[in-house]
Amino acid sequence: MHYEPARESSGFPHSPFTSCCVPRPIGWISTVSARGVRNIAPFSQFQNVTFDPPTVLFSSCGTPNTDTARNVEETGEFVWNMATYDLREQMNATSATLARGDSEFAHAELELAPSRLVAPPRVAAAHVALECRVTQVVHLQDVDGDPAQNIVVFGQVVGVHVDEAFIVDGRVDLTRLRPIARCGYRGDYAVVDSLFEMLRPDYAS
Repeated sequence: MHYEPARESSGFPHSPFTSCCVPRPIGWISTVSARGVRNIAPFSQFQNVTFDPPTVLFSSCGTPNTDTARNVEETGEFVWNMATYDLREQMNATSATLARGDSEFAHAELELAPSRLVAPPRVAAAHVALECRVTQVVHLQDVDGDPAQNIVVFGQVVGVHVDEAFIVDGRVDLTRLRPIARCGYRGDYAVVDSLFEMLRPDYAS
């Protein structure tokens, strides 16, 4: 099959696009406003961009006026918290639409932990967290130059937290961490609980 998203429907009840670019790490982003109001929300579009300097990005879905988007533009800081299988229910709870001023941390019964280099708090129970400072905010547009609804936030990682219980032989053990990822449609997720190794042919033995 073939279809043009801007001109026609795929013919399916839900767009297959979101189920093709998978799995996607979950951008579980905590921020704080200029007035000190703390916020946390999961985003379906999140990824690392470069290794040097270590940089990540996430896309704020629906509108650039979400609390997360507003906070990062106001303060220039955020924290990425790894969503793992043991935290799946709390992560999902933070996606609820709450009244302005209500705390997603309280709603999801999440304990906060202070960050070291940025103002936004970490999820205390998250086994991995990245403290980030915003380097760029891109307001997207479509191929016709019209403004799109999303923004993309780039952040340089300035601090890394890793629970030492999940370090084995000097490596982070993802099979113990069991991070979860989005796999399209309304509620499809995957969990990393097994790995296989396949080295590039030009790697030295």
